[in-house]
Parts: sequence; C-alpha cells; structure tokens
Amino acid sequence: MSEAERSPLLETAEGQRIHGPEQDAWLRWGPYMAERQWGTVREDYSADGDAWSYLPHDHARSRSYRWGEDGIAGFCDADQTWCLSLALWNGVDPILKERLFGLTNAEGNHGEDVKELWWHLDAVPSHAWQSMLYRYPQRRFPYGDLVAENGRRRGTVAPEYELSDTGVLADDRFFDVQVDYAKAAPNDILMRVTVVNRGPEGAVLHVLPQLVARNTWSWEPAAPKPLIGPADVGSVIASHPQFGHMRLSALQQADWLFCENETNIRRLDGASADDAFKDAINDHIVGGRVVPLPTAGTKCAALSVHDIPAGGHVVLRYRFAPEDAERLDEATIERTFAERRKECDAFFAVLQAAIDDADARLVQRRALAGLLWSKQVYRYDVKRWLDGDPAEPAPPATRLDGRNADWTHLDAADLILMPDTWEYPWFASWDLAFHAMAAAIVDPALAKRQLLLLARDRYMHPNGQLPAYEWNFGDANPPIQAFAALRVYRMDAALTGTPDRDFLERLFHKLMINFTYWVNQKDSQGRNLFQGGFLGLDNIGVFDRSQPIPGGGMLEQADATAWMAMYALNLMRMALELAEADKVYEDIASKFFEHFLVIASAMTHVGASEADKDSGEGRGLWDDEDGFFYDALILPDGSEATLRVRSLVGLIPLCAVEVLDAGLAERYPDFARRLDWMLRHRPDLTMQVSRFAEPGKDARFLLSLLRRQRMSRLLARMLDQNEFLSPFGVRSLSKAHRDAPFAMERDGTRFEVRYEPGVSTSGMFGGNSNWRGPVWMPLNLMLVESIREFARFYGDEFGQECPTGSGRMATLTQIADELSTRVCALFARHEDGTRPALGGPATRGGADDVELIQFNEFFHGDTGLGLGASHQTGWTALVALLLQKTAAHAERT
Repeated sequence: MSEAERSPLLETAEGQRIHGPEQDAWLRWGPYMAERQWGTVREDYSADGDAWSYLPHDHARSRSYRWGEDGIAGFCDADQTWCLSLALWNGVDPILKERLFGLTNAEGNHGEDVKELWWHLDAVPSHAWQSMLYRYPQRRFPYGDLVAENGRRRGTVAPEYELSDTGVLADDRFFDVQVDYAKAAPNDILMRVTVVNRGPEGAVLHVLPQLVARNTWSWEPAAPKPLIGPADVGSVIASHPQFGHMRLSALQQADWLFCENETNIRRLDGASADDAFKDAINDHIVGGRVVPLPTAGTKCAALSVHDIPAGGHVVLRYRFAPEDAERLDEATIERTFAERRKECDAFFAVLQAAIDDADARLVQRRALAGLLWSKQVYRYDVKRWLDGDPAEPAPPATRLDGRNADWTHLDAADLILMPDTWEYPWFASWDLAFHAMAAAIVDPALAKRQLLLLARDRYMHPNGQLPAYEWNFGDANPPIQAFAALRVYRMDAALTGTPDRDFLERLFHKLMINFTYWVNQKDSQGRNLFQGGFLGLDNIGVFDRSQPIPGGGMLEQADATAWMAMYALNLMRMALELAEADKVYEDIASKFFEHFLVIASAMTHVGASEADKDSGEGRGLWDDEDGFFYDALILPDGSEATLRVRSLVGLIPLCAVEVLDAGLAERYPDFARRLDWMLRHRPDLTMQVSRFAEPGKDARFLLSLLRRQRMSRLLARMLDQNEFLSPFGVRSLSKAHRDAPFAMERDGTRFEVRYEPGVSTSGMFGGNSNWRGPVWMPLNLMLVESIREFARFYGDEFGQECPTGSGRMATLTQIADELSTRVCALFARHEDGTRPALGGPATRGGADDVELIQFNEFFHGDTGLGLGASHQTGWTALVALLLQKTAAHAERT
C-alpha cells in the first residue's frame, strides 16, 4: 500500500481533536455510562448464575453496583469516577425514571427486551458534541402491564408487546426530552436538557440531572471515599482524592438533594438502618418519606419542577467543570453549544461529500451517532469477581467451577463499543470487529484500539482463544478479526495518508496465536474441517451447535471451515502487507497460503471417491446436485448425513476470497516462488483454488474456495427471490424452507428448521435471536465486500442473472451495488414518510418521527421491519459503511 495524501477530514476542528496532540484529553469524557448495568453477569453474585434474577430492575435503584454505573443519557470520565445522567418524574409513576426499563430473558416472549423509546441523534468521535432524545409518557408508566402481557399472556408466535401498544402514548401525551452535551474544553462539560410537551394539555415534569460517584469504597477496607457537598447558590463541589475538585452548576433555580451511592440494606436485606441510601432521593420525591436527606453525599440531584403548557418547552442548562474554572453565563454556554454543533456539521460535510442524497446522509449520521453513544466503560476482573471482595461476604463456592471460571486472567477496565446499549451492554468478539469497521469511517484510531484490545494478554486466553462474550467467554465467535483489521488498516491509511504497519504487525502476531488455537482446538479429527460451535449464528442450525449432538456424532461445519479458509487468506494478506517493509513476512505469507489450500481441499474432498479427487470435483461439504454447501453430520458409526439446510452457513464460503495484484513476483519474489512450486508439484491442492493459475483482469490472481462454475451456482441461489434475496438484502435462511422445512429425528426427538422471517419461535439461546429468515447487516456487508473482491478479478467479463430468473444480466460490481442498495433501503424514507425498518407511523408512537431512526439487531426477511435489540447500532452501524463505499464507488465510476 503506497502512501497517499491526508484526508481533508483531518483539517476540520473535530479531525484535529481526535488526531492532534490533545486527543487523550478530549477523549477523557464521553457517553461512557451503560444504559443497563443491572442483570449483567459481572453484577451477578448468585450461586446459580441467574444474573437477571439476582439483580433485577426493581433492585437497581436500591443496590450499589460493583463494576459500573448506568443511567439515562449518561456521560462520565473514562475511569467512571464521576457519572452524569438524567432522572425524571411525571408525578404519577411509582418510581423515578432513573434508568431504562425492560424485560428479563424469562419475562419476554422473545427473550430480554427493552421497553422504552429513545434515539441517539448526533455525536462526534471526541464527544465534544453529543445529542440524544428520550420519550417519557405523561401517564403512569405501565411496568406491570408490560411484564404481564409479554411474559404470561403472549406466546412465542405473537409479536412483542411494546410501550406504544399499551396506550400510554395515545394523544401524544408524552414529553420529548432532548439531552445535549458540549465540551467547552476537554474537562469542561456542558449539559442542556430541552423538554417539549407533545400533549394536548399542560403537564408537570420533575427534572433531576444527577451526579454520582461510582462506588469504589465499599469493596476495600479503608478505601478513600469521594464527597459531593453544597457550594454557593446554584452549585455543588465534587471532591475525589485522585480527581481533584469539580463543580456542578445549575444555571436556573434548582433544589440540591443528596444521598449515598450505597445499597439500601433496609429494603433489600431487611436490616435496621436509617441511612440515606442510593434510593433515598427516589423515596423523598415519590414516596414522600419524612426522613430528611443529608446535606452531602456521593450522589446528588438538581431538582426543578416545570408546568409546561401544551406544545410548550423548557430549556435547562448545567455545567460540570473544574472548581476554579471561570464562570460562564447562559449566552456563552449557548454560543458553545452552537459552535460545537457547527463543527459537527463541518465534520460530516467533509465525510459525506460523495453522498448526494440528503436522507442517506441523515441515515449515516444517525447510525454513527448510535455507534459512538455505545462506547462504554467495561469493567470486569474475573478473578476478583470469583473470589469476592475483602469487605464483602465470600461468593458461593459453586461459582469457582461455574461461568468463566477458566478465564481468571481476564481483567477488563476499558472503553469498548458495545453491541447494544441496553440489551447487550457487554462486548462480543465478532460484534466488536464489525463495530471497529464502522468506527473507522470517523475514527480509525478508535477502531484500531478496539481490534487490539481483545488480543491483549488481559483478554486473550493463554491458549490463544479470544473471549466470546461475558455469558460464556469460552464460546466460539467467528474469527473475523483479521478481515476487520485489513479494512480498518486501509481506511486508516486513506485518512492519514500513511499505512500503520505497527498496528498491523502487533495484531498479526496475536492473531497467528489465535489461528493456531483454532487449528488445535476446533479441528477434532485433524482433517481441516472445523467445528466451531454456534459461531454467533445462534439458532441457524438443526441443533444447538454449542451442545453435544443428540444421539451422538459430530458436525463438520461449512461455516466454521469457510471462516478458517477466510482467516488463512486474511493472515496471508496481512503478512504480504508487512512484507512491504520486512521480507521475512513472505515466508509467513506462504505458510498461510498453504493452510488455505489444505482447507480448500478438505471442503472439496471429504467423502469423495478417488476419481472425484483426481478430477477436482469431489463432493466434500459441497453438494453438486443442489449447488450449495451444507454441514455434514458424522454419526457414531462413521457414516455421514448431509444436513440440507440452505442458510447463510452455505453462503459464507463466498467470503473466503483474495485477489493478488499483478507484479507479484517483483514485489514478493520468495512468496511467488513458493506459489509457483505449489502450482507445479501440488496440483491436488492448487486445482481446488479458483483459477489460481489463470490470470484475470489486469493480470491478477484469484484465491477462492469457489471455481467459477460453483460460484455462479451459489450466486444463483443467493440471488433467487424465492430463496435468499429479499427486498432488503440476503436472508439468513432460504424462503424455500417455509413450505419445505428441513426435519430430522435424533434420539427420539424431531428437529426442524423452518423459514421464520420475523422473531424467533425457537427457544435456543433464550429465544431472543433468530437466524432462520431475517436479514442481518454484518453478513450482508461481508457478502457485498466479497463480491466486490471477485469483481476485481473477473471485471465486467463475468455475467450473472440478477435477480435469478429475471432475465437481467449483471456484472459482479452491479450485483454488489444491488445488494448494498437493498440493505440501505431498510432505512430509506418513502414518499409517505415511512421507513421499512421502522414500520408504519403507528408502530412507534409520536407524530413527527420521520427523522428518528432506530437501528435494530436484525430485520424481517420480507418486510424489513426492525426486530430484536432496538439499539444494535454496533454492527447495524455498518449501514454507514455501505453508504460510504457505495457513494465512493459511484464517484469513481
């Protein structure tokens, strides 16, 4: 990769913040608070490992968290010492609205599910400007109705019962509460709360911005304790032994209320105590408790009460800054907000210069806002969690050989992009790789840090495994880190003008260790066919692939094997990039090329006759009759059964593709000699690789699991609207399985895979995920990227019917553009103001919501309606990358 000019993005005010000498200072504060800390594994100190039951929502207001904090519109420092958030009360709710409510895994008819409405409106990478909107009902919040209807009255066939279904938002009787943050300086935080009464009558709202000190003193004897106490009129001073003195000011009249961020042992344990615990402010306002609040503490709120007329609004301003900072008046603060918003607009004007459509620019900006709002402090010291704290009772002994007991080296205290800020407030290894790719659009440095993080010794297991997710670090996620690293590396070089080979080299060495782990641990028969488990695809298979096969046997997985083939090619490409500066890496590139060859051969040859092997047409995991890859079930007696489920499992082999550019021998002579030797002496391996010996467009060479004919047949399946191709991208399961489900009986039980375009009726993995029909953003992006790579080799010479049966021929580039356009159409605004992912106007509540966009976990395979987690702007933020790349490609052509 040659050096290029720096992007003009770096010349903007925001670009200079995140790439200048004060980068660390500007990143000190951000939206780093979780939107749910309760119900997480790391807060679970139970004997049975039922995290949802140990610390439910009803306990969250009263129990001090061990590992983090949560809140609405949270903003804190990177150590999570001081935490700002917003609490509200409409005068009729049974509790303050301090955190977002949702159902536990057992309560929801489709697993855990948040039951609130909020939108991430805007953000920049330095968090000098952030904006979000929360919708708060004026009627009593229907906590009990949501639990009863979803958990007891509805089965898995029925849709989820949402807040808008309860009727509390009828007649627009709600407040829209917008929270904006702006930094006057790196350590000077401005908060603006704008409340609009959308209802037909006047309504009263209690507004309580909160400042909380994360509890670090209850776990260690004699640990220092911070203090928040009154200062002059309109402000309080927050003092911390390591942080100095900070001042929280309200620029309008407010009553300051104090309590301690400590567990209410009176309420939860029945102990006799009169202290002002974590929920004391709640009890004081909502319960009207006569016990007076203290005049200082470790939690405070600035209470103001507002009677807002119908259609009216109120604007409230606050500031959290060093105690000795110069005072700012309202006009100066407003100018700062306006300046930061203007700088954000300038940043996106440069970023989106190639995107002509204004609505597409809005979608991209909203997606990136959600991604940046999901950057949160993640703390979890597994050994300390298992052993317990010196000042607390010892955890149950059952924990010592329970969840994550083999991961005592994992000690996390980092800023991490979470999959979903409420439903999945913890990292997952393959999610994070996709998050990094999306983040690289605006902040490649952040993207590089995220990819390097899980490869550090505090995360990576000594055996080389990367942690999967906190519910089971030892599970398997697809090994896509090298795929993501290459793309982040290229985007970073395009922005800065200089390829960061130090980043690539650091990650490459750790990924080689991880690759070896996969080879040693996930190829039980030593045949280069892999058994990765569920591989993040949850219920896509016939069985729960994380568990033993009913009746015995072993799965040889088309997706696991294809992921490993892709991994080998990605590591080969990384080695070649590094060989530009150090020729030693040519030998390592050869090693991964050869490993790719043996995996490709294994996918072709298993179960094939000698004649088939000689011809290169062996069956393996490829079914020539169907033109598709399937998993193979190896039975205890050694016989083999093909699991003829047409799913993404069989399309993932398309992703194992790499094109080598012309001039190979000149740039990498040792690598080229090894390739030539393999071509002449190991035709049994090289003939499996698509047209390796035959140069394509511009004298390039193609490495792929698919020769041209097989690729065409697989594309024909994928582009068939009666199978995979939906109006909104590629479905996770063929629609053909709606009328012809796959069924198998094992160990006296019938197992069935049927096309389900919407929410899951399967109980696998808690019933909250579905890979049996919906459209998923990350795999669609990978397929688009892979087809573009094939196009680099074939050029316009390759034609494919698209859609299948339409009679319309398209080049591979046109196919990639078509898929990308369909996926982006999920969020595109129609003439009637609706967006497919959001459904009709009545499904969300509110009159003017056309620009309020949520980014769901997955999407209905026929209608495109967003389903699953409602704020999965982790990997669904990849739509921003699709919009960027599609625009860039259109500009080039």
